[in-house]
Amino acid sequence: MSQLKFDQDTAINKLSELVWQAELDAGWCVGAVPNGGYVLAIGARALSAALPHKDPLTTSAYYFAPTHTGRIELQVEVIKQGGATAFGVVRMYQDDELKVQITASFTTLAQMKGESLQLDPAPPVAKLEDCIRVPSPDFVQIGKQTIQMVEPGMEQAFVGKPTGAGEFAGWVSLPDTDQTDLFALLMFTDAMPPPVFNIFGALSWVPTIELNVQIRAVPAPGPIQFKFTSRNITNGLTEESGSLWDSTGKLVAMSRQTAKFRVSKR
Repeated sequence: MSQLKFDQDTAINKLSELVWQAELDAGWCVGAVPNGGYVLAIGARALSAALPHKDPLTTSAYYFAPTHTGRIELQVEVIKQGGATAFGVVRMYQDDELKVQITASFTTLAQMKGESLQLDPAPPVAKLEDCIRVPSPDFVQIGKQTIQMVEPGMEQAFVGKPTGAGEFAGWVSLPDTDQTDLFALLMFTDAMPPPVFNIFGALSWVPTIELNVQIRAVPAPGPIQFKFTSRNITNGLTEESGSLWDSTGKLVAMSRQTAKFRVSKR
């Protein structure tokens, strides 16, 4: 049921050869703003529809202004179409304002061949049944659409007792399914609470400026293991680095984002 809802809530409607339309749904918001990974997934669907290769390989999203729920227009520019890789840009408009721009490369993952090496294996993590679900207050609607589980102790960050580690690790999935498609994988790279919450507690505002995602493989069935870290804050800016592995331990995605960091006053 949840995969169907995600598909419905990221659906695009074609208006012309290179223009699509979508509806940003309130169920994927943090506060009044749709989650950046959710918006990225919608933009990637438009690129997938326009390009000859359908699988996102790399995406770089720039968030110029906050989006809001409701209609959004997606204008695609095809940059280059190659035998193995295609490149494009999608610009996302609301109220005649450019809100998000995504530059991406797409491929056909099933046709990719070559050496495989994973020197950084998936780190040890508590079993799914031993992890703790991240609390989801009403203003964090995306937390109700996903199952976010963190290692025991990390949940204390949400009750004012952060560990100070600057990281979250655990498992994430959509409810009622053991499948994660590539668009849900893009969404997962920005769906988890920011790692700085495990330093300062959940008292900060961390809007994304830029989000880069590299997709490496289609995930095997089962929950997605994740680790997200923030190691530096400089003049109100922080980085967030993420790795995602499927249930077999294969690396399926990596992400890196730049975000603003603002501590809310009590």
